[in-house]
Amino acid sequence: MPTPPLDLGRDLEGLDAGALLAAATEALRRRRQGELDDLRVVAAWADLHSTDPRHEPGTGRRTWAEDRLVRLGGDGTPGVREFSIAELAMARQVHAAACESALADVLDLRHRLPRVWRLVERLECEAWLARKVARLSRRLPADRVAVVDLAVAAAIAHESPGRVLRICEAKVIEADPESHAARVEAERRRRYVALSRSDELGLRQVIARVNAGDAVWVDATVSRVAELIADHHLGASRDELRAIAFGWLGRPAELLRLLLENQVGEETCRATALPADLLDALRTVDPGRLRPKVHLYVHLSDLALSGHAAPVARAEGLGPVLADHDLFAGCAVTVRPVIDLSDRVSLDCYEHPTWLRERRLVITPADCFPYANGVPGLAGSPDLDHPTSYDEHGPPGQTGLHNSGPLGRRHHRWKTHAGYSARQSGTTRWVWRTPHGRHYLVDHTGTRSLDDRSGALIMDAPSGVEIYLADLAHRG
Repeated sequence: MPTPPLDLGRDLEGLDAGALLAAATEALRRRRQGELDDLRVVAAWADLHSTDPRHEPGTGRRTWAEDRLVRLGGDGTPGVREFSIAELAMARQVHAAACESALADVLDLRHRLPRVWRLVERLECEAWLARKVARLSRRLPADRVAVVDLAVAAAIAHESPGRVLRICEAKVIEADPESHAARVEAERRRRYVALSRSDELGLRQVIARVNAGDAVWVDATVSRVAELIADHHLGASRDELRAIAFGWLGRPAELLRLLLENQVGEETCRATALPADLLDALRTVDPGRLRPKVHLYVHLSDLALSGHAAPVARAEGLGPVLADHDLFAGCAVTVRPVIDLSDRVSLDCYEHPTWLRERRLVITPADCFPYANGVPGLAGSPDLDHPTSYDEHGPPGQTGLHNSGPLGRRHHRWKTHAGYSARQSGTTRWVWRTPHGRHYLVDHTGTRSLDDRSGALIMDAPSGVEIYLADLAHRG
């Protein structure tokens, strides 16, 4: 006889760790089922109220105060009778605006994103994440939204929410680059800088909406100034130092003198407070040398470079952008050689040298812990862990792309101290075993849970053996 379903309200007492983990999976399934049931009710309500009241018998001339069809979803979705929305909102105990949002999302999923909707119906992904995808793609015409549907459906069941949303954002740009460029230009016209009112402590907030590249320059300059003035503000926190440093941006003469006096690698300038001395220094120094230095990694596919796909690039720290985005306006650009990521190198030392660290993070900028959110990446200074622990008395070549995984500090601590173990099987493929013996596969497609047999087969393979199963058995 089949095992009766667990009563999560009463039967949790006395369960061991393995049974509680199984209960967590069952609770996840039930929650997704409940969210799906809610969306199905909303969809059925929309179907029931999708006829135009103007076409009903006995209707004459209509006024603005009478019922009408409103389109809540994107292009290609049916309308919903406006007067029906409030009653459904009351039954769901939400504001009408929240009910409109649910109606729009489920209509988009059913009529514009059918592949993603099927995954929601199969309980393979989070309904809230699918709804977010629907909102992000709502501006696209009906004949272009399939680009988003295909890409997101391939990722949403296995990737972290952050990665799924980045994929969605990139595909929205790819599907309609002309409209995206127009929106970029429109948003540029909404840039501003404003000051709040002073509070009772004499403090104000500076609020700005600027180009992403300009924001990076401001942040880098503030960080540099905070570093230089730290000795004069002992006891100040990092945030306080950055706030003080921000004030220096409004005093350009003082700021230039500070930067000139602290040129790295050159003899310190003994400038005085006299303007003439400052002007003399400015005449002899290239202002470009005062700019903060940054490395920007831009990823482009071969299809985008050859013109066979929309020119969408991924810039580290910025996300998806059009390839002709003015990332380098006002910059002195040094183009570095493309890194050959096909090389497989191994070293005998424990530490990852800078060049190897760069290769690792370009290939896998995301955290390799199961269901990690794509951070820390190149800009986040992640730890590089040896999935198979380094043995100082072991064989040569233990450090390299074959035994290296980026981990955030907390995930690294868990692996080291909380009973997690990992095995790297391939350059971008890791299998994890949890403290209670559950297995997870992390690769370029995201995270998958494995049954015990499949996980152990990959995890416990002999040294040097990489196992790829054609049909991975997933834990239900």
